[in-house]
Amino acid sequence: MPGLYLHIPFCKQACHYCNFHFSTTLRQKGAMIEAILKELELQQDYLGGEEIQSIYFGGGTPSLLEIKELEHIFEKINSLHRVAPDAEITLEANPDDLTHEKLRGLKNYTPVNRLSIGIQSFADEDLRWMNRAHSSNHARACLDDALTVGFHDLTIDLIYGSPTTPDEQWAENLRLAFEYDIPHLSCYCLTVEDSTALGTFVRLGQQPPVDEERSARQFEMLMELTWAKGYEHYEISNFAKPGRYARHNTNYWRSEPYLGVGPSAHSFDGVSRQWNVANNAQYINELSEGKIPFEREVLTAVQCYNEYVMTSLRTIWGTDLGKIRSMGDVFAQHFETEAKSFLESGVLEQVGQTFRLSRAGKLLADRISMELFA
Repeated sequence: MPGLYLHIPFCKQACHYCNFHFSTTLRQKGAMIEAILKELELQQDYLGGEEIQSIYFGGGTPSLLEIKELEHIFEKINSLHRVAPDAEITLEANPDDLTHEKLRGLKNYTPVNRLSIGIQSFADEDLRWMNRAHSSNHARACLDDALTVGFHDLTIDLIYGSPTTPDEQWAENLRLAFEYDIPHLSCYCLTVEDSTALGTFVRLGQQPPVDEERSARQFEMLMELTWAKGYEHYEISNFAKPGRYARHNTNYWRSEPYLGVGPSAHSFDGVSRQWNVANNAQYINELSEGKIPFEREVLTAVQCYNEYVMTSLRTIWGTDLGKIRSMGDVFAQHFETEAKSFLESGVLEQVGQTFRLSRAGKLLADRISMELFA
């Protein structure tokens, strides 16, 4: 199920916690779109001519693109690739960009059929602390308008563990998501990255470090409340109503091939990974000369094993010992040996050849994966 990812590296302002590649000036937007169109041409054969099952506009803030700019990109994609009639086509968006007029344009003039909306919180105090560009009123208005216009395939992002988010507000954020009957939730624990404004604030003592007990408690609340509402916890940070999994992101977790275009975008063809330069000016300049500024790495057997363990163990499908054995008996022996203590402590469960994290184990997912690495 090949997928196509397009990185749109522009934002109105920098969220304090974000370490993705973006620029807060739109001066190069036109040149960037032309460079992305050129890269699409140059990378036409990367997926071997297979039919594309998902298209994902990420960033950055893709909802900053005008409808005509999106139409231009889709024209190029359709001229180069076969896109499945039922392809999942997702646009990441900020609530303040999703005016009623913008939503009608997306619905009527583009093939976008799924919106990923960066709500983060329904509380103004949280949003100000994160330096988000929208308010709680924007958040609710955009959801009302999206549903009215006819976008029912929605996912929203929410953040827990913030010092401004007590348990009561976290429960309220989830209650509102349930009230809107959002079919898919992506819920992320606040993390402090060194390269962000938040990282600087914490280092200087201007903000407290992440309260791990609060984060763990709110993650447990998340698991309990979503389960009670019929959501399936199909990946550590992702919850969906039955049959409403994100197809594009599921491809990542199941090691399907995908092509990424745009500055900082990654691609995977089954045997190697490549990533574009995270520099807008360099990306634009080199594409204007017909060159793609990227680095490539052919994965070793150890890297393939480690990546499979890391991604599969985070999902509802778990880690298949048979697949590991096909990578080499030495990996299977290592995995079984290292897994024993986790099985005994109850953070890992085994059914046949499949190993999955228990509910308690989901709190320790990263540590368990690292212990299982070769």
